[in-house]
Amino acid sequence: MSGITDLDRLLSEMEPVLLAGIFVYCTVPSSEADRWWRLQPLATFREAEGVTLILPAEVAAAHGLAASAPLRMITLSVHSSLEAVGLTAAVAAVLTEAGISANVVAAFHHDHVFVPAERAQDALSALQKLSKGRRS
Repeated sequence: MSGITDLDRLLSEMEPVLLAGIFVYCTVPSSEADRWWRLQPLATFREAEGVTLILPAEVAAAHGLAASAPLRMITLSVHSSLEAVGLTAAVAAVLTEAGISANVVAAFHHDHVFVPAERAQDALSALQKLSKGRRS
């Protein structure tokens, strides 16, 4: 399955879901990355400066990792294609308008938006409104 590429359809069918839990971004030196895989990070990304881990906040704290501010994850339930154009921009625009920072992680089936924990409900409402507006 290749996913949906039509922007109007993606937005109208995105069905944002706020997942339980608090997440944080951490970074570890690339030379030490193997020792952190056992924590089963939700996601990883290798950069020149090190490996970024997205972990449940309690896991990062239990292992003494320096972490970002607490984040909540909103999953866009629509199966978006990696070749789709405009979904990230539309999500970013509506969250920008609401004054909410967003870190989007695209996976094979869905896009996941990490937002400040204290603004998670506001972000969810903004995304639901965007989606509903496309269905009307």
